[in-house]
Amino acid sequence: MEPGISVTPEPLSPGGFPWVPAVSLDTLWLQVAGTVCNLKCTHCFISCSPTNHSHGMLSLEDVRARLREAAALGVREYYFTGGEPFLNPEMNAILEETLRQGPATVLTNGLLLTPERCRELRALSDGSEYSLDIRISIDGYTPEVNDPIRGAGTFDKILRALRNLAQAGLNPVVTVTEACPEAAGIAGRLRFLQWMRDIGLARPRLKVLSLFRLGAEVDRGRGYAAAETLLGRRLTPEESEKLQCSSCRMVTSRGVYVCPILIEESGAKMGETLSETLRPFELRYPSCFTCHENGVTCRT
Repeated sequence: MEPGISVTPEPLSPGGFPWVPAVSLDTLWLQVAGTVCNLKCTHCFISCSPTNHSHGMLSLEDVRARLREAAALGVREYYFTGGEPFLNPEMNAILEETLRQGPATVLTNGLLLTPERCRELRALSDGSEYSLDIRISIDGYTPEVNDPIRGAGTFDKILRALRNLAQAGLNPVVTVTEACPEAAGIAGRLRFLQWMRDIGLARPRLKVLSLFRLGAEVDRGRGYAAAETLLGRRLTPEESEKLQCSSCRMVTSRGVYVCPILIEESGAKMGETLSETLRPFELRYPSCFTCHENGVTCRT
């Protein structure tokens, strides 16, 4: 055992679940488009769609207020998600404001990334000392695999967005979930990287995410099994602190939640302000099992 490394497990909650400590607030997520999306993907863990308004959009003023809170608490990076972030009419202004304070990442399906918008994003990136990352979601390197998950014709539209970004001088991160069978294996991931080179991304960046068996994924695949739980698991401090929820929080129109995955769980709402959410969280949700077992992080 290395000197100074503690292996003493954290105590369990009264319900028998492990706690994750609030170690820091390094990462702030913002549900900037709420749950409104221009797609209706069959594996979406919060079932975003054109008609899902369970969480509303955040305005520029909403984001400014959260940025002020975040600066006081030492946040180091910012992530914007939805729904589809670029449906928010103030998205460019929101990014400009954020990039004065820290690095920003946008998680998008790419359908609204026209050549003009990509040039605007490049200008925002060039005008900041902080980095701007654009993460594009796709679920296959062919339309035959992607389109049944994301919708007819989406593969070609996403491909166009990736090329628009590359032509503007931006190097996107391509995100794929294990709903795409090839993404689960090394050979498939290598094929993805080669496909990215073939379409003009000279320095391909690929992020593979585990499936969360929530929302639409329950109907497409399956829900969580009874055994997929952290009930009775005693985590060491080092083990629990590796979980994203020990150092991030998620802002929505309805308050601050523990993480991006659990915004449809009322028990995962931790408060209205960032400072009041800096306390331990009980890992009692099945999706917590996925994060722990698979080492999931939503961060780039």
